[in-house]
Amino acid sequence: MPLQHQPQRTCIGCRSVVDQNQLKRWVLKAQDGKFIPVPDPTRSFPGRGAWLHPNPECAQRAVQRGAFARSFRTNVDVSALVAESRAKDRTQPGKPAFTNVQPESGSEI
Repeated sequence: MPLQHQPQRTCIGCRSVVDQNQLKRWVLKAQDGKFIPVPDPTRSFPGRGAWLHPNPECAQRAVQRGAFARSFRTNVDVSALVAESRAKDRTQPGKPAFTNVQPESGSEI
């Protein structure tokens, strides 16, 4: 049985071309006179979309390179994404803000 063809999309962060189901779609939302990128989990919002891997490294690259503005062909306010990224860097769910690692004694073997 042949494999079904999956649409290909390019991640705006790392520029790799992968199956669409591996990427998250983002669209623009007007808020307080600015355009902000918001995720489109159902892939049903109208308008131009930008595709991004769901990991912080690709999001950070996309912000640094101005990829959201280029993808949407307009000025984009990414300050909320930057703040969210910084907050996640400080504390990630399920991970403590700091770790206290005990040196190995060798008796655990």
